[in-house]
Formats: sequence, C-alpha cells, structure tokens
Amino acid sequence: MADPCDFLECYLVGGAVRDALLNEAAGDRDWVVIGSSPEDMLERGFRAVGKDFPVFLHPVSGEEYALARRERKTGPGYTGFATESGSDVTLEEDLSRRDLTVNAMAQDADGGLIDPFGGAQDLNNGILRHVSDAFVEDPLRVLRVARFAARYAGRGFAVAPETVDLMRRISASGELASLVPERVWQETCRALGEANPSEFIRVLQRCDALDIIFPEIAALQGVLQNVEHHPEGDAFLHTLMALDAATKISQQKEVRFAALVHDLGKAKTPQNEWPRHIKHEHRGVTIVNALCDRLRVPSDYRELAVLVTREHLLMHRLAELRPETVLKLLNRLDGFRRSERLDSFLTACRADATGRGDGTLGDYPQQPLLEKYFAAAKAVDLSDLADSPHDGRARKKIVEERRLDAISEIHQNRETAC
Repeated sequence: MADPCDFLECYLVGGAVRDALLNEAAGDRDWVVIGSSPEDMLERGFRAVGKDFPVFLHPVSGEEYALARRERKTGPGYTGFATESGSDVTLEEDLSRRDLTVNAMAQDADGGLIDPFGGAQDLNNGILRHVSDAFVEDPLRVLRVARFAARYAGRGFAVAPETVDLMRRISASGELASLVPERVWQETCRALGEANPSEFIRVLQRCDALDIIFPEIAALQGVLQNVEHHPEGDAFLHTLMALDAATKISQQKEVRFAALVHDLGKAKTPQNEWPRHIKHEHRGVTIVNALCDRLRVPSDYRELAVLVTREHLLMHRLAELRPETVLKLLNRLDGFRRSERLDSFLTACRADATGRGDGTLGDYPQQPLLEKYFAAAKAVDLSDLADSPHDGRARKKIVEERRLDAISEIHQNRETAC
C-alpha cells in the first residue's frame, strides 16, 4: 500500500525538531505540507480536523499534517487572525509565524535541518527569542513564552531582553484581557507540570503581565511577614518558594497549584496589622474561589487549594491540637472517603512549611503525626454496625466516638512520652 505522503513535500516541524536537538524524548510529531491543497489531502486518505485552518491526520500514524499557511492580523486578541494556506505558501513563511526561534525549525525527509531564524544557535546559547516583531500580534504568546521559560530554566535558558520588551508591549496594549479563561488556565496548568513552574510566575512579573493575569498573586508583592517565621522576605517570595518546594516533592499539578495560592489572603491584611496576618487563611478561601471561578479551574484543583488555604495553619499546629479538633480536621478533609486527597493536602502543607528561609527541604513532623492519627481512626472495628438496629444518625455518632477514642489513645501516648 502506498504511503499517502508519497510525492508530498513534508517537513517535521516545531517541538519534535527542538527536542531532538536537545536530546530529549520526542513528544507528538507535527508536520507541515508545502504546495498541497485540502482536496489533495483528502484524496490521499488524510482526515480533516482543523476548524480554523487546514490540519489533517495521517490515516495510519495519526500524526498531524498542516498545510503551510500565512497569517494576517485582522482584529484584537489571539483569535483575530486571517489565515491563508494556498499552495504558494513557502516553508519559511510558515515558520516565520511561530512564536520562538527554537520552535521555528524544520527537518526534511533526509534529516536535514532547515533553520532560517537561528533557532539551533539560540538553543545552544540558552535563549528564548521571538521570531519576528509579529510576535506582538498574539497576546497568548506571553503565556507561552513564560511556560517555555518554566520548562527550560533548569537548563539555564532565559528570555531574550528584546523579547521581554515585546511582551511588555503586549501587556501595555490591553490585549491580554482578550484571552479567554480556558486558554489562560490551559497554559497555567501546563506550566505547573514543567520543571520550574515558579519561573512561569517570575517571567509574567518581569513583563508586567502578572497584575493582569494573576492580580491575586501580584498583590502579595511587598506584603511583609513575621521575620521569625518568614526570614525569606515578603509573601510573594514565600509563595514562589512554596511552589518550588512543592515541585521538588510532588509531580501532582494540583499540589503545586495549592502551594501557589495558599497564602493569597495575606494580600488583604490591613497594612497597619503587618507583619501579622490573623485569619488570612479565611480571607484566602474567598480569593481562591474567586480566582478559580474566573479561570474556570477544574474542581479537583479548586477543592485541594481551598482545603490547603483554609487548614494549613491548623495543620502546622497539629501537635498542639486536642483529639476532637484532629477528628474534625480529618472529617473536613474527607480523609476517610478520600485518603488520596489527604496525602495531597499533607504534601502541600509540607511545601508551605519548607518554602521559607533558605528553602531547605527539612522534616515536617506534622505529616507522620496526622498519618498516625488517621491510620488509628480508620482502623477501628465497625463491623458490628452492619446489622445494627440504630438509624443513620446514631450509627454516625458511634463511628465518631470510636474514631475519637482511637485518636485520643495516640494523643495520650504522646503526652505520656513527653
């Protein structure tokens, strides 16, 4: 059977080329087709999937093949473009519309590199640089560049100063407001999964976009904290350190998001009360919920973030808590039904406790202590309740009493040992 790509001028483009030059495992492979048409692609068996411009799936490999295209700015926002994919569009024209030089390379059928904008040299030098001044036409690129910075910061990459200048122009233009919440969250979520997600926030700050994209986080800048507990500085720096700590100890993006937003309530503390932030955890819940509403954050991210925001101070004081308070905490965490969320909560709280001072990942004794309380409470024998004549409310009371007894025994043994 003939390959549908026979006699087509196809080039591997984008991330697959970049990753190969970095000796990284390839992800999805995308192709550009020169000199063809939608009708020709369909006749060859490709399946059309693009809504705004011609993109096709290979009938065997399932890989994406896009007709080369030009773009012309026609309106505000990242959707305000007219695209043209005529058979006369060249490979260089197609590559010129891409965001960064490191993403604007191609490879021909013989493995030869086509690099009209110096992407390979920028890879060698650790530079994230825009392809052309047309970069400013798409506000989404601010978030994309910040995300790539989060991916490659550990390799020593930095955003080129002239690219930062263009990102500032976008921020000042007001076009960031045109980004739909789903796209902002999509880029944020991807950034949370990168090697250094705090760099995403730092780059947004550097190009004056943080106040627009995440005003709740930007508001933490300059908010003083108690130096006894937070020698690292203001609440913004602590937030980035907590995110760094979460990144070191967890691959879960939900945990990292919770660490990022757990202290948003400190921005609402009256300045005359600084450096104390009494009840900031309660104020923070309202702010986290509003942020999640605005960006349409998925419920699993929101639920964990709210729990960590509301309960992290109580968790840090776990050793001082009465057994009744410990049981109430476990119930609010829904630990007996969702033990995996309890694990995520503990990890995020550890990140908060570690994300201060010099950022050293020290012990967090509260974590094994709550795990011990939880294990004892969960292990209580409830088998006799299966055939019990008690109604639901009475059964629940018995369960609570037995779990409290188990926690109290652990608590008493700790008191005796001390």
